[in-house]
Amino acid sequence: MTVRTVTSRMAGLFAAAGLSVALLLPAGPAFADAGFRHWVASFRATAVSSGVSGAIYDRAFRGISAPDPEVIEKARTQPEFKAPAWDYFDNRVHDESIATGRAMAAKWKPWLDRIESRYGVDRYTLLAIWSMESNYGEILKRDDVMRSVVRSLATLAYADKKRAKYARTQLVAALKILQTGDIDESHLQGSWAGAMGHTQFIPTSYQAYGVDMDGNGRRDIWNSIPDALATAANLLRKNGWQAGRTWGYEVTLPGGGKFPAGSMSIAKWQQLGFTRANGKPFRNTSDRAELKLPGGREGPAFLVIKNFSVIKRYNNSDKYALAVGLLADEIAGYGGLVRDWNRPFTKLSFEEKQELQQRLSQHGLYDGKFDGKIGSGSKAAIMSFQAQMGLTQTGYPSMEVLKWLRKK
Repeated sequence: MTVRTVTSRMAGLFAAAGLSVALLLPAGPAFADAGFRHWVASFRATAVSSGVSGAIYDRAFRGISAPDPEVIEKARTQPEFKAPAWDYFDNRVHDESIATGRAMAAKWKPWLDRIESRYGVDRYTLLAIWSMESNYGEILKRDDVMRSVVRSLATLAYADKKRAKYARTQLVAALKILQTGDIDESHLQGSWAGAMGHTQFIPTSYQAYGVDMDGNGRRDIWNSIPDALATAANLLRKNGWQAGRTWGYEVTLPGGGKFPAGSMSIAKWQQLGFTRANGKPFRNTSDRAELKLPGGREGPAFLVIKNFSVIKRYNNSDKYALAVGLLADEIAGYGGLVRDWNRPFTKLSFEEKQELQQRLSQHGLYDGKFDGKIGSGSKAAIMSFQAQMGLTQTGYPSMEVLKWLRKK
């Protein structure tokens, strides 16, 4: 059987299964590029029928003749595991994110005053979102993270069956952003999934909530901090943010068995024995609240109110909303947790985590950035070191591991 016959039969099978031959056959880039170029040409009619001018479409795709292989890889390898609560929060609410947030609060105070006045969303929540989404804009400087939004979304629409509908919708929205003139195609940059700017808006959300806060005629969330923060504030306000209210409270659990599920007034939670962990009174006992135990009964507990659910309209995750709330409180100077997360090791400071990464690098085990964030690369390096030392391979960024590294 010839190679051409095998290829033909495989192509028929893949086509019947709704799969892209161009991506599944190891036939070289020319073959794959032809399939992608055909998709781009055929999608033009869809975009034009949705209100995108043909000229804008052609300009946006000028020079884009192949899918982005890194986008394909990231789409295929997104982790589907649940990190422990302490792992999630330690990488987001830490000394550096708090200190930088306070510095940004001072630097951008005049604009934050105006945004807070116009939208009623407190500045500390906006700063926390900025930190969570782009590390106060630092990721926008990274060529290994930022890429063409048009190419990324076209790649997903063409190659990723699971995300194809999302990607097509977002691609049309991205092309309409170019059509408005808010940004040009060379600067329409974003994440592999199309999230854009300092506050990481997908194109449809940008269209719905984008704000020209600085008054220069463009809604520029890529280069204008006022525009980016005001856009985030607009999203929260339009989704029901309650001005002057908090997101929730850390609480102390009463003794006993099961706790009620669902929402009820804080006054009723108080009747069950719930109190604020810091000993202060609740601000408004008529607010309806829901109990959250992200780390189980052994970790900190929270009663969350309306603004918590509004933050989840930004990212529909309890952990995300809680991290925003906790970081906002820290930036504002309200203090951190009374009851810390229940970790199976001794916690490191942010600077000690950077030292840990640096020492792992010196041992040839880690080749990432010394950013104090313990991701999969850092954990793998820790496990390799633990294996070398005959220790239990946990991957935990612990004081115990750092002390071993200091001895070597």
